[in-house]
Amino acid sequence: MSITETMIDIPAEHARNVFGQYDVFIKKIERTLNVTVIVRDNMIKIVGETGHVAKAKRVFFNLLELSKRGEPIGEQNVDYALSLSFDDQETSIVTLTQDMICHTVNGKPIKPKTLGQKAYVDQIRNKMIVFGIGPAGTGKTYLAMAMAITAFKNNEVNRIILTRPAIEAGEKLGFLPGDLQSKIDPYLRPLYDALYEIMGADAYLRNMEKGLIEVAPLAYMRGRTLDNSFIVLDEAQNTTPAQMKMFLTRVGFGSKVIITGDLSQKDLPSGQSSGLDVALKVLKNIDDIGISMLSSKDVVRHPLVQKIVKAYDEYEKRNERASRLKKSKRS
Repeated sequence: MSITETMIDIPAEHARNVFGQYDVFIKKIERTLNVTVIVRDNMIKIVGETGHVAKAKRVFFNLLELSKRGEPIGEQNVDYALSLSFDDQETSIVTLTQDMICHTVNGKPIKPKTLGQKAYVDQIRNKMIVFGIGPAGTGKTYLAMAMAITAFKNNEVNRIILTRPAIEAGEKLGFLPGDLQSKIDPYLRPLYDALYEIMGADAYLRNMEKGLIEVAPLAYMRGRTLDNSFIVLDEAQNTTPAQMKMFLTRVGFGSKVIITGDLSQKDLPSGQSSGLDVALKVLKNIDDIGISMLSSKDVVRHPLVQKIVKAYDEYEKRNERASRLKKSKRS
């Protein structure tokens, strides 16, 4: 094992952003890459095994470059830079800052934060129908909504249609209080929340009253042909094969369709096939249909969410292996 050291100059105006409050990012990099980082004025010294020092150096360079481009660095940025360092892809993180989708109503920029998200956004730009598949927190729905609102504002489409299957998960709709709209609104709430944040409540209500933005359960799509529209089907893992076929055959001229889902969180009755599973098998070889598979590495919520998703993935894989082993012993 060869021990080496290297020095990096971190300008004072970027030090707090790169190091984190109370040097929390430095400590995370030290623990993850098994190196020692010593800060002296505007210089940092990295000491450790040669390969680990090289990775740490590249991580710091990328965080510094993000800071120079005006990016506020958070724990998610550091975690992602570290995860990419193990795949020798960390230089790619800088390219993410160049892809601006739009701004929220409060002026916050919306950009892809991982390479998986970047590939997903690129597919939305280039394909007519895109499946965005991945666990919770990977930005599937939020990025699709941002792309829809951007296309609408740029007059690339005439309207936005957002839909979800209203699957009963533990409660019967009939037992909920209120009229039909108040019963289905909770299922559509995540779509409303994203619309309010990106577009603003007033702009959304104005366009909704004009019929230019529609948020509705999937059942309302039957019998319609949707031309010149940006259509987002969320929670598609809860569709039946018949519902998915119905939805896909609604697509008209000049429309773009994004279908998002998490294959690990199905609320369908036991034994019921998922329309998303079937569609991925049936449509995988059709041109102009993109399939973007996001993973736990693309989770951009609190870092704990990434760990939860990864833990569940490992648990399900172990159970699947055990189940296969039992079947093979029986046979």
